[in-house]
Amino acid sequence: MRILVIVFIVLILASLGSAFFYIVKDRGETDRAVKALTVRIALSLVLFALLMLGFYFHFIPARGL
Repeated sequence: MRILVIVFIVLILASLGSAFFYIVKDRGETDRAVKALTVRIALSLVLFALLMLGFYFHFIPARGL
């Protein structure tokens, strides 16, 4: 589960970096930055859902609760 979370975080950061690159390079003329940011939001939502499911199915221990 830990490796999966790290992979998702790396993918989210890569999508954020590509969106920044497209904003600087295209200067708002294309919608590539919007698509990259949409991918980032989708990956963030999937990561959140995976974390919630991991907690529910006890893949992530509930320490201190």
